[in-house]
Amino acid sequence: MFLALPCITALIYREESGWYFAAVMVVCLLVGLIAKKFFRPKSTVIFAKEGLVAVALCWVVASAVGALPFTLSREIPSYVDALFEMISGFTTTGSSILTDVEAMSHCARFWRSFAHWLGGMGILVFVMAIMPLGGSYSMYLMKAESPGPAVGKLVPKARHTAMLLYQIYIFLTIVQIVLLLLAGMPMFDTLTITFGTAGTGGFAILNSSCADYTTLQQAIITVFMILFGINFNVYFLIYAKKIKQGLRCEEMRVYLGVIAAAIILITINTRGMFQSLFQTVHHAAFQVASIITTTGYATTNFDLWPEFSKMILVLLMFIGACAGSTGGGIKVSRCIVLVKSIRNELFYALHPRSVHNIELEGHKVDKSMLLAIDRFFFVYILIFAFSVLIVSLDNFDFMTNFTAVATTLNNVGPGLSLVGPTGNFHMFSDLSKFVMMFDMLAGRLEVIPMLVLFSPFMWKK
Repeated sequence: MFLALPCITALIYREESGWYFAAVMVVCLLVGLIAKKFFRPKSTVIFAKEGLVAVALCWVVASAVGALPFTLSREIPSYVDALFEMISGFTTTGSSILTDVEAMSHCARFWRSFAHWLGGMGILVFVMAIMPLGGSYSMYLMKAESPGPAVGKLVPKARHTAMLLYQIYIFLTIVQIVLLLLAGMPMFDTLTITFGTAGTGGFAILNSSCADYTTLQQAIITVFMILFGINFNVYFLIYAKKIKQGLRCEEMRVYLGVIAAAIILITINTRGMFQSLFQTVHHAAFQVASIITTTGYATTNFDLWPEFSKMILVLLMFIGACAGSTGGGIKVSRCIVLVKSIRNELFYALHPRSVHNIELEGHKVDKSMLLAIDRFFFVYILIFAFSVLIVSLDNFDFMTNFTAVATTLNNVGPGLSLVGPTGNFHMFSDLSKFVMMFDMLAGRLEVIPMLVLFSPFMWKK
């Protein structure tokens, strides 16, 4: 069903590449029908184990199949490169191996951007929203696929929660499309840029990313990047007419505070690089919103900015957006809990007999969540360090290797130096690309679902 959209795009622009999308679509349909008829499982009950495996394999298979039209049409001759591009699309990373994206057909560029929109809220969450899954416990699928330390239901049934999330997602998408069209952006650009903004992905259809668009169009993109980085529970509370409760969200206030502080600091640091204060604030706001939400669009080559501003952007890569949003990174809520945990330990060191609970959004953070966050940080650092070590075998400079891993593990897109906003990832070896593909999937699925695929305990009956 998803592959039908690039086929329609190919018909509109009369492009032969559309036949390859159609062929893969037919093969998918036939394989699906055969699997449904001859390989139906005896039990459709989904527990945590099945949820983790199903989500991880779904993303791997979807990326592997989605990459086929690129290679078959020879638009990306190397299947490894095509797979890298597709995983980057579905995981809403936006890191690319393409040196000239404008040379691609419209249907291929549409497919890259549409993958962002699908991956933003989650492939299986979309499936849950449009069709009833057999069996029960489908909440385990949503927990394994949704970003953040804790995932809960907005309403009693998981499917209805998925439907509400996508209704909010579609509504914000439509609003941005309308505003960009009113601002004079062409329809094809509007759709693809909106898909990337909504999914906080970053694949652009121009080699200049968003630099050639008007200031108004860039401002609209900036606002919606920030909006899509907010926890969708806030929008649900506003929808449920609990506006005050939604606006009191601690994570959202910290998230907006970090954005404001970063914009101010970068504006002061880069003031002499632009003609006016307005332009300085404009570009600073766009890049801060783009990096902290892990979208990855660019209006200027921030690799030329002073070191102070570049380091702020690197820190924002790690912080990421809010939990329950379409953004990547460590997530603001985890950073809040970590800071409060450190403060709590310091307080306990001074007052050993005191009891001081850690609270988030007015609720006590239980020990199981604290332990889960601690484990996440440990595994995250381990994967990051190991990935940088392997990627360094290609002998690029430290900043290239460090930010290449940082931007793929945090699903950001551009890094610094050779992988900056004017660079790409084509020069890395296949080994490094596979490492970064794993990092992109691990970052989008919050590490654990990808790791369990390599655990022998997971495959024992």
